[in-house]
Amino acid sequence: MQASEQFARTAIALACLLALTLAVMSLAGIGQRRDLLVSATRAIVQLALVALVIAWIFANPQGAVAYLAVMLAAATVTAVRRIGCGFRQSGWVLLSIVAGAAATVGVLAATGAVSRDVQTLLPFAAQMIGGAMTAALLAGSRLRDDAIERWGEVEGYVALGAGPRQAVNAMSTRAVEQSLSPVLDQTKSAGLVLLPGSFVGLLLGGASPMLAVQIQLLVLVGIVLAQVIAAVLTTFFLAASVGSLKPVGWVR
Repeated sequence: MQASEQFARTAIALACLLALTLAVMSLAGIGQRRDLLVSATRAIVQLALVALVIAWIFANPQGAVAYLAVMLAAATVTAVRRIGCGFRQSGWVLLSIVAGAAATVGVLAATGAVSRDVQTLLPFAAQMIGGAMTAALLAGSRLRDDAIERWGEVEGYVALGAGPRQAVNAMSTRAVEQSLSPVLDQTKSAGLVLLPGSFVGLLLGGASPMLAVQIQLLVLVGIVLAQVIAAVLTTFFLAASVGSLKPVGWVR
């Protein structure tokens, strides 16, 4: 099938999917139809631009560093806004995301489990950054909310001589555990309840099922490592601030 024909078929399929989704939402009285159209349009534009950028990077590998820097900046801004901690804490959030993603990509590159070329490492790094960002914002938001709701408990620990970080230690642990629930559930259900996107993409691209399984396992377990590190570091770095002053001024 030629590229132009595939493009046309994809466009028709997307239009049909959106039309059916809008029809079901209308019949059910769901009022997020405009949000659906905006989200779908943004996804189409953003993915098209990303495809062009990545194609350029594959031809010019030196551009990979700049691309990852932009991704990290966007991930940090997103996480900081969701946590509401203000940009004074953005350096710690960035460090947490970088540490999680770098640890995973470093292991994959060092063991030789994947090729060390840009075409392979860039997609892996991008997925790890996204996973680390998700864990950081979930853990940070949970820590913020728990500290606000249980501030009397924090003050009690401080009155007994605990430091700010010690006063919210149990909350930090709980925040990390809750932030990891989605990725652990996804990992447990992989292959049984759902087929992950990377696995399906590899199969559609012509890879053997066993190769697709190997790559998908590296992605799944790698994201868990990236998220554990990012969540632990985020709560560790934010704990001193949260335990010192009730974070009511943080924007939810």
